[in-house]
Amino acid sequence: MGRRPARCVRFQKNKPYIKSRFCRGVPDSKIRIYDCGAKKTNVDVFPFVAHLVSDEKEQLTACALEAARVACNKYLVKTTGKEGYHIRTRAHPFHVIRQNKMLSCAGADRLSSGMRHSYGKPMEMAARISIGQIIVSVRSKDANAPHVIEALRRAKFKFPGRQKIMKSNKWGFTKFDREDYVRGRKEGWIRPDGSSVKYVAEHGPISQKNFVTHSQA
Repeated sequence: MGRRPARCVRFQKNKPYIKSRFCRGVPDSKIRIYDCGAKKTNVDVFPFVAHLVSDEKEQLTACALEAARVACNKYLVKTTGKEGYHIRTRAHPFHVIRQNKMLSCAGADRLSSGMRHSYGKPMEMAARISIGQIIVSVRSKDANAPHVIEALRRAKFKFPGRQKIMKSNKWGFTKFDREDYVRGRKEGWIRPDGSSVKYVAEHGPISQKNFVTHSQA
């Protein structure tokens, strides 16, 4: 029996059903890598960021998330090079999909019990997505913006439902707007920390670490 199409599992019907001591024998999620590309690149290098945002309340299978990641990654490697982008898959599949296996061979009606005891077996994992939730984010240089948008457009085809591609006003994966980020880096109250930043607060005892001047903007 092959995989069932997305229409069988795309709607959120019941409560979340996660892997636990009561729900054992769950197959591993198909998506194992959530960050790919130049993920260790400093936050200052990649200012542009775009998001693939869901426009529906639905479920996305781990297979679909992995297929979208591969499609996005393949296009960006070809257009921007291996070190020109950082993809982050923001949705994680924790919900277990069950299937009531049916026999489809000759004489199946004699062997199968139909809908009796129809509580299914765990088959795959899915992520439960709400409206406005970010599924995939990509950061890159401003010159690569058209390539990032095209890569996310290609990733959209792997998902059911409707998604929107949104360009962000933030600097990379940080929570700061571009103007605030530039000012903060200049004045020293934003410090780079890998692919994100640390905010140096103006409260607390003065030390060598937080001795910065916050301008009143």
